[in-house]
Amino acid sequence: MVVFLLGIVALLVVKGALGAFSKAQVTTLKSMGIWTAAIGGLLLAAMLLLTGRGGLAISGLFLLGPLIWSWVAQAKPTIDGGPSAPRGNMVRQEALDILGLREGASKADIRAAHRRLMLAAHPDHGGSDWLAARINQARDVLLG
Repeated sequence: MVVFLLGIVALLVVKGALGAFSKAQVTTLKSMGIWTAAIGGLLLAAMLLLTGRGGLAISGLFLLGPLIWSWVAQAKPTIDGGPSAPRGNMVRQEALDILGLREGASKADIRAAHRRLMLAAHPDHGGSDWLAARINQARDVLLG
């Protein structure tokens, strides 16, 4: 009976973790993966040291340490908000150029152009944060 209850608790924990995973931002998942790899590597090195394979642990840290350190450095957010924060005010003509529209475009045309571009440029689909922010800013300028 105890094993059955532990199994149910484990399934509920897994379900909750998968739900949180599906709602998480891509940058959060990337950062979590990098930190998991870094901590796992350090734990592996500690285990190798404790089992008498210190030379292997030290050589692994020297070989893989710079790679993991560069991943950790990439995962850190920048102070100014990074490249995803558009700078300055966008003028109407610039917004039209970004969305590929002409003066006099209807609200439906603006929404359709925005949707078309975001399908390709969204960060969740491999696009750029900066470009997605510019497309959103262009839509906001034109729809006012």
